[in-house]
Amino acid sequence: MNFEKKQRTERVIQFGEGGFLRGFVDWMLQKINDNSDFDGSVVVVQPIDQGMCDMLSAQNCVYTHVCRGVEGVDTTVVDVISRCVKPYEDFGAYLALAEQPEMRFVVSNTTESGIVFSEEDKITDAPPKSFPAKVTLLLKKRFDLGLSGFIFLPCELINRNGDNLKKCILQYADLWSLGEDFKNWVEKENVFTNTLVDRINTGYPRGEDLGLGYEDNMANTSEFFHLWVIETDFDLDSEMPFSKTDLNVIITPDKLEMYRTRKVRILNGAHTSLVPYALLSGLDTVKSCLDDKTMSDHLKKCVFDEIIPTLDLPRDELLSYANSVVERFSNPYIKHYLSAIALNSVSKFKVRVLPSILEYIKRYNKMPETLLFAFAKLIDFYKTDMTNDDKDVVEFMKNSNTAEILANESLWGQDLSFLTSEVEKYVNK
Repeated sequence: MNFEKKQRTERVIQFGEGGFLRGFVDWMLQKINDNSDFDGSVVVVQPIDQGMCDMLSAQNCVYTHVCRGVEGVDTTVVDVISRCVKPYEDFGAYLALAEQPEMRFVVSNTTESGIVFSEEDKITDAPPKSFPAKVTLLLKKRFDLGLSGFIFLPCELINRNGDNLKKCILQYADLWSLGEDFKNWVEKENVFTNTLVDRINTGYPRGEDLGLGYEDNMANTSEFFHLWVIETDFDLDSEMPFSKTDLNVIITPDKLEMYRTRKVRILNGAHTSLVPYALLSGLDTVKSCLDDKTMSDHLKKCVFDEIIPTLDLPRDELLSYANSVVERFSNPYIKHYLSAIALNSVSKFKVRVLPSILEYIKRYNKMPETLLFAFAKLIDFYKTDMTNDDKDVVEFMKNSNTAEILANESLWGQDLSFLTSEVEKYVNK
C-alpha cells in the first residue's frame, strides 16, 4: 500500500488491533472524519504480548476495509490509526498517552473475558495483566496530572460492559490504595457507557483476491450491516458527531436492554431455533438454510409469527431488523457453519428461545407451534452424535425421555412439564 496519510489529532485510545475494531469502530471513525470536523485519529494499544501491531505498523497503520453482501461491494481505505503502542515492550510509551490533553475516548474489545478483576495484578507491574488494571494505571497518571477524564466505549460482548469496567477499576483503586479523591475523580470526571455491538466481521480474506490492485496484509472484510447502541446520559454526539453521518448508531439514556433483547431473541434466537432442525436435515451453513424453502419457511415463521409478537419495540423497527437478519443470513460471502452455532445448544436455547416461548404463551394464551417444533428438534438433535456440549448435558439429553427433559429445572431454570404434550407432538417427526 502506498497511500498518503492524513495527519489528525490523536483523540482515541483503542485497546485491540483485531479485525472487529478495525472493521467497526475505526471504519466508523473514518466516516465521521470524512463528514465532520471531528479531526480525530486513533492510537492502538496492543493489549497482549503477541499481536498484529507490527504488521499494522509495517504499512503505516493504513489498511483497506471491504463491506460485502447482497448490497454489493464497498471499499474504504482506513487511515485513522496514527500509530501503535505495545505496553509489553515500552510501558513508558503507554503511560505517556495519559499526558495528551486531547485524548478523550477509550475504545476496547478485549474479548468476553477481558473485563475482569484479578488480585494478582500489582501496581508495580509494567504492565499488569488485565485490561482494567492497565486502564487504572493510565487513569491514575491522568488524575495526577490534573487532566480531564475519558469517555469509555467498550465493545466487549458482556452485559453492562461499561458498568463492569468501572467496577473493576474501582476495585483496583481499593486494592492499590489509590485514595478516595482518585475514586471520586473516576466516578465524576469519566463517562462509562454501556454498549451493544452488532456486525459480522469476516476478517482477512484468505485465499481470495479482492481485486484491490495493491498488496494489503491487513485487509479486512465484513457484512454491510452494522449497529452500535450506546447507553449514556452524556451528550456524546457533541464530541463524536455520529449524527453527521448515516451510520447506524443509536445513543440512548435507557433503552440498551431493549436492543440487547431484540438481538438475542431475533438474531440469536433465529439461529438457535433453526440449527438443530437444519443439521438433522443434512444442511451445513446458514446460507444453505435460506436457500432451502422448508428451512427458510421455518425460520421466518419462528421470527415473524412467534418471536416478534413477544417484543416491545415499535413493530416497524422490529420488522426492519428481522428483515435485515434474514438478508444477513443470505450473504453469499459469509460461510457460517451450523456446527459452530450448535455448540452448547441447550444453554443457548434457554437464553435465546425459551423466553420467546414463555412470553408468547403469556401474552396470547396459546402455544407457539413453530418454536415448540424447534424445541422438539433440539431434543431429537441431542439423541444423535452431532452435539457439542457439556458431557453431562449430552448424556442426560440422550438418555432421557421428553417429559424428563422438560422437567429438568437445572437445564431450563424452571419445570417445563406443562409443555410436554405439545412438544411430544413433534418429537421424532
